[in-house]
Amino acid sequence: MKKLSILILLFVSTYSFSQKKAYDDGEWLKFRVHYGLITAGEATLEVKREILDATEVYHVIGFGETKGMASWFFPVEDHYESYIIKDKDLPKRFIRKIDEGGHTKDVQIDFNHHTQNATIIDYENGDERVVSFPVEAQDMVSSFYYLRNNLDSKDIQENDEFELDMFFDRENYKFKLKFLGREILNTEFGKVSCLVFRPYVQSGRVFKEKESLTIWVSDDDNKIPLLIKADLAVGSLKASLIEFKKLNNSFKIVVE
Repeated sequence: MKKLSILILLFVSTYSFSQKKAYDDGEWLKFRVHYGLITAGEATLEVKREILDATEVYHVIGFGETKGMASWFFPVEDHYESYIIKDKDLPKRFIRKIDEGGHTKDVQIDFNHHTQNATIIDYENGDERVVSFPVEAQDMVSSFYYLRNNLDSKDIQENDEFELDMFFDRENYKFKLKFLGREILNTEFGKVSCLVFRPYVQSGRVFKEKESLTIWVSDDDNKIPLLIKADLAVGSLKASLIEFKKLNNSFKIVVE
């Protein structure tokens, strides 16, 4: 299996749209990940209200790991965290601590939105540097929650595209997302009306091509990811939502 963070897959793909508050303290999502026919691992996303440097934040904690046979030949344990300024939906701190088959990183990024500078601390290499970022740039985790809260899907049309500035590792990226349409999806919880999106990703090392990723998002005020499918450079991967707790809005099941 190519090096692939379970959580990167979730964060890159789970961009959605709402006008109401889509999430709040206590929201918890659990995903099961399959690589081909193999159960490859699990990932969770949890939201907590906290105070960081006298600022009220949403502390989003993501954790992913391989399970079963996948952990024998390619063990993965990934931690991603974002501290999101509550009233601004902007990242204050981002943490990435991963071990993917021996490939490790331990990085913290502190965002200063007044100076538009990010302080990057690499704990593994003892390195610290400052890099500028665009106005209101998001980190990989906060971008998911920003779009859940701030973009309205009611009038969205097929083939509409959206862009967002994202800061990841030491670089600025233009994240682009295309709306494919609406579908009824069979899930663990019943049939659910979904919005279907295609995030554009970088082809090559991990993904087969830039349109290799598809995401099904609940068409309600929660806008939670229900299914993600990816064509990889080698094989295919699927992540499905299997459990959730403390959604901020009603979760709608299609009744036939």
